Amino acid sequence: MQRIAICAPATPLSREYAEQVTALASAEFPSLELVFHPQCYAQDGHFAGADAVRAAALLECANDPSFDAVWFAKGGYGSNRIIDSFVEGAKPPAHEKTYLGYSDCGFLLGSFHRLGVGKAVHGPMPVDIGRDGGEAAVRRSLRWFTGDKSGLEQSLDDRPTLAFNLTTLVALLGHTHCPDFYQHVIIIEEVAEYLYALDRMMFAVTHDLHHCAGIRLGEVTAIPENDRPFGASAEEIVEDWCTRRGIPYLGRAQIGHTADNHIVPFTSLSD
Repeated sequence: MQRIAICAPATPLSREYAEQVTALASAEFPSLELVFHPQCYAQDGHFAGADAVRAAALLECANDPSFDAVWFAKGGYGSNRIIDSFVEGAKPPAHEKTYLGYSDCGFLLGSFHRLGVGKAVHGPMPVDIGRDGGEAAVRRSLRWFTGDKSGLEQSLDDRPTLAFNLTTLVALLGHTHCPDFYQHVIIIEEVAEYLYALDRMMFAVTHDLHHCAGIRLGEVTAIPENDRPFGASAEEIVEDWCTRRGIPYLGRAQIGHTADNHIVPFTSLSD
């Protein structure tokens, strides 16, 4: 029996979604036991509890040797605010776990990968049960926890790979918690940003990732309508900045804020 702890490092999860995910797992994945930490439902302004509350819940889940993995309930914003507290409080059991999530939780995944804390994995979260077709996304992560690799992103090869929401990646650049991108394939995705903002972020990202093995583009969804057409698609923007910086553009990937979000384990040159 694999025991999976679920906490919310950023924003709160609805109890309805937790109940739906629990029911799905109970019916289809009897080898998994999901334990939703009460903190998932806490609220303090924007966040699922104050920083100290969210950090304490993450540490409680990570440091508990009875859990095999920590599944992040939801993104939004806020996981970056508790990284330092986690690093200070992490004990040996935290270094043995798998941590799965995406979006804002990329702050934690990137930091854990840099520090060698457990196994960071980009993949669907419990909140995705609320998407159209979201049960398929949640099943993809539940299968991963059982050892089933059928939900892996199909473009993965033997090169080390990292996956990030672009806004999260831009905020990580240059920070002490930023992972090493040397000779890594970087898969990016974005949601709810204007195309001009995507262009601006690619300007920044490609400057810092000039030594990576290439960039692959996932989904870019919920793009707000600007007062005039930008004049290029999301893919054209990414490909253009890759060309300008001499970075290989590697094509598309199936990750992002959709039910088709696939699994990307973070890997390194030493793997």
